[in-house]
Amino acid sequence: MLDLIDGFILHLATERGLSVNYQLLVRRFLEAFASWYKQVHASESPAQVTTDQITDYLARRKKDGLATSSARVELIGIKIFFRWLAARKHIPTDPADAILPPRPEQHLPDTLNEPDVRRLIESINGTSPLDRRDRAILELFYASGLRLSELLDARLEHLSMEEGWIRVTGKGAKTRLIPVGGAAREAIAAYLEHSRPHLVKAKSSSHIFLSYRGKRLTRERIRAIFLERAAFCGLEQHIHPHKMRHSFATHLLNHGADLRVIQEMLGHADIATTQIYTHVDQARLKETHRKFHPRA
Repeated sequence: MLDLIDGFILHLATERGLSVNYQLLVRRFLEAFASWYKQVHASESPAQVTTDQITDYLARRKKDGLATSSARVELIGIKIFFRWLAARKHIPTDPADAILPPRPEQHLPDTLNEPDVRRLIESINGTSPLDRRDRAILELFYASGLRLSELLDARLEHLSMEEGWIRVTGKGAKTRLIPVGGAAREAIAAYLEHSRPHLVKAKSSSHIFLSYRGKRLTRERIRAIFLERAAFCGLEQHIHPHKMRHSFATHLLNHGADLRVIQEMLGHADIATTQIYTHVDQARLKETHRKFHPRA
């Protein structure tokens, strides 16, 4: 099997043009499988490998602590190896063909509860240009569920304060209109009137949110604002812009918003992506049941 692995890696390099790192990764997977197969089944012939044996190997790897995501990658390496062997008649049939990759683990999005969101935002009550800017940033994140990139790219011409909308361009260059709530409009209006003029410099762009040097804010600076403001108000958990986006969607769902509407506001192409928030709501319901039901 080791000689055939060498031939397969050469195929990845010369015919598929795959990177050296990927070649090394696949070689490691396959050599580990070959070693296990020789030890457990006293054979080095890939023609004798069965579907059940590959499944047993992956189960053993899982038992040893291999994460589901890593198991998927490892299985893909094994599958393409045996597909290559079968295509070149080194083995009569492909034993890995019928094996389906394990379902990816579903990680529930990390959110803030409503009191903590209020605590975070309302802790910024100063009137300096940066205080007003940061309050407007947090209010807009929570009001509209923007992605970080969408907030960074937002320009004055994209915002309609009178109608309460902001136009953003999300993934896939898709443009959407998102409502901006009253609290966010009030904070943005105060920032635009009293603070942004102090931040504008000769070469400033029309981006809504500017640094103290008059430039477009960076991702790093926005993340730092979240961390600094969270620390100031005593929130110990890690706060970041995407957590505010998750909170926006979760709180809408908790208050009865339709999932399709949330999908549209978040800019998800597939409703399945938005459905993760129904699991958050179910988790909250289960926790409430466990906490308060006398026989839970």
